Amino acid sequence: MSEERRALRVGDAVEAVVEKAVYRGRGLVRVGGQVVFVPRAHLGDRVRARVREVHAGWAEAVLEEVVGASASRRTSPCPYVPRCGGCVYQDLAYDAQLDVKEGVLRESLGRAGAPWRGPIERHPSPERGWRLRAGLHFAAAGGSLALGLRQEGSRRLVDIDECLQLSEGLNETARRLRRALEREPSLWPRLRGLDLLEAPDGGARLATLVTSLRPHEAPRLAPLASAAPVSGFGIETGDRRLHWLHGPPHVEARVRGLGLRVHARSFFQSNRFLLGPLVDAVLDLLPAAERSLDLYAGVGLFALPLAARDGGEVVAVEQSGVAAACARENARRNRLGRLRVVRSDVGEALRRTGPAPDETVVVDPPRTGLGPEVVDLVSARRPTAVVYVSCDPATLGRDLVRFAERGLRPDTVRLFDLFPDTFHVETVVRLRPS
Repeated sequence: MSEERRALRVGDAVEAVVEKAVYRGRGLVRVGGQVVFVPRAHLGDRVRARVREVHAGWAEAVLEEVVGASASRRTSPCPYVPRCGGCVYQDLAYDAQLDVKEGVLRESLGRAGAPWRGPIERHPSPERGWRLRAGLHFAAAGGSLALGLRQEGSRRLVDIDECLQLSEGLNETARRLRRALEREPSLWPRLRGLDLLEAPDGGARLATLVTSLRPHEAPRLAPLASAAPVSGFGIETGDRRLHWLHGPPHVEARVRGLGLRVHARSFFQSNRFLLGPLVDAVLDLLPAAERSLDLYAGVGLFALPLAARDGGEVVAVEQSGVAAACARENARRNRLGRLRVVRSDVGEALRRTGPAPDETVVVDPPRTGLGPEVVDLVSARRPTAVVYVSCDPATLGRDLVRFAERGLRPDTVRLFDLFPDTFHVETVVRLRPS
C-alpha cells in the first residue's frame, strides 16, 4: 500500500486544502481518501495538522499551521484567539461566517433526511457586545486568581481581561469582582465561576458567584456587591441553592412594547440585538388562532407578544419554576388575561390539554430538541402551523423528519445569527400541514 493510502495513525502530520466547513467550527480535509476534521480550519485554507484521534472512517487532527490562507480569513480582533474555545470563527470575515452557517444548516438537514432547497432568510448581528448572559470560570494557580473561559479542547483556563462578546459594563463587572476576590486568597479554592446577566438596554446587570461554600457562609460575601457596577448580587452555594444578597434578582427587557422580567436563573435568549427581530419573525410566521401554545416558554418571550396580538387564548408551558413565575408575573404586569402559564413538563401538559379546533404551536426546546414523543403529541393535535425555534441543526433535522412523517412539513426557514463568531446556529422553521 502506498504512503498516501495507508491508514492514518495518531501523531501523523497531514497537509491538505479544506474542502468543506462542518459543524462546530471544523474544516474537512481528505488525506489519501480519508476524512480528517481540523478545528479552526476554514474553507479554502491549506493547512498542516497533526492527527490526534483515529476512528472508523474518520480522524481528528490539531491545526499546526495555515500554510495558505483562504481569501475569507482575517486577523482576529481578539487577542485570545485561538487559545480561547469560544469564538471559532473570529478569524473569518463575517459574511463568510454567515455563508458557513447556512451551509452547515443545509448539510445538517440533508444528512438527517430533511433537505431544504428553498431560500434561507439570514439575520446578521453586530459582532461586539451582543451577549446578555455569560458564564466565566475561576482557577487559582501560582499565587494568582484567573477568571476566564476554557481553552479549546481542554479544561485549562484562558485568563481574560476583556471578552468582545460582552458589553463594557459586563467586562468591568468581571474585572472588579476579580480584583476584589484577589484580596481574599482563602476563598480561592471555593470559587467555581461567575454568572453574569445584563438587561438588553444595559441599564441593569446581575452577578452570581458560583462557589462550593456552605449555605450559612454565603452572607459573608455580601460586601462584594459594592465592588462592581451591579444592580443585583447573589451566591450559589455548593448545594446549588441561590442566596440573593443585594438588589433585585432580575433585570427588565422590553419587546414589542411589553415589559419582561428575567430572573438570574431563568433562560432568556442571549443576543440583545436580535431579540426584537426574532420575536417579530415568530409572530410573522404564526397566523392568528383560537389558541396558541408556547412550549418551553421561559419567561414568556413569545407568549406575551402572542397574547397581546391575538384575540385567542395563549397557553405557555414551562418546566422551570423560576421561569414560570416570571412568565406569570409578566402576564399580570402587562394585563394579559388571555395568557395562561402552566408549570409542567411539556409532554405531560400536552397529554392533559385537549387540542382546540384552530390552534398554532411555538416550540423553543433546548439543544436536545423535541424528541419523538413531543413531535408525536404536537402532530396529533393537527395544528394549523408550528413554528420551531432551534439552536441545534442536527436535532432540528431529526425532528423535521418525524414531523414530515406525520404530515407537517416546513415552508419557511430563517437563520438568526444569535451567536456571531461562534459555531452556534439559531434557526426558525415554520411547518404546515401537507
